[in-house]
Amino acid sequence: MKPSTIVVRPAPGQKSRAIVRLGAITVPAAIGRSGRTVIKREGDGATPIASMRLISGFRRGERNGRLATSLPIRRIRADMLWCDKPDDASYNRLVRAPFGPSHEEMRRGDGLYDICLVMDWNISSRARNRGSAIFFHLIRPGYEPTAGCVAVSLRDMRRLLPHLRNGTIVRVL
Repeated sequence: MKPSTIVVRPAPGQKSRAIVRLGAITVPAAIGRSGRTVIKREGDGATPIASMRLISGFRRGERNGRLATSLPIRRIRADMLWCDKPDDASYNRLVRAPFGPSHEEMRRGDGLYDICLVMDWNISSRARNRGSAIFFHLIRPGYEPTAGCVAVSLRDMRRLLPHLRNGTIVRVL
């Protein structure tokens, strides 16, 4: 079976908004505060214009039970972090606490990563400063911009998940 493709198109009128489409499902989304870019850099706040394969995902078990997807999903533990320090050997990788270099907590208090899908941006072939933690995750209220990720509502994520698997492509136009 051929992997499906999620298409992320810019929404008219606001650079940090997008339209996500997978087959007949079309939902609103937020993208990076700086919009989209073909030259992604760490900390630029932009979503990369690229085709990125979904690799795996994470979930907050106490907030989200079993998810209807064939994408490999791991339960988030309190010690899970994601390194975002470009000159560290673990750059753009999952690491465990305690971890001194700059990182993001996967078990966020704001719920954005309660369902968090990992896109293959700068992971299988890493380069320093090319951007880290580019995820497909849950949205802030009011569709506030992300730091470079693609974000949708919990309801919309649950609609998309049954169609996703390892190798599904997220194509940001």
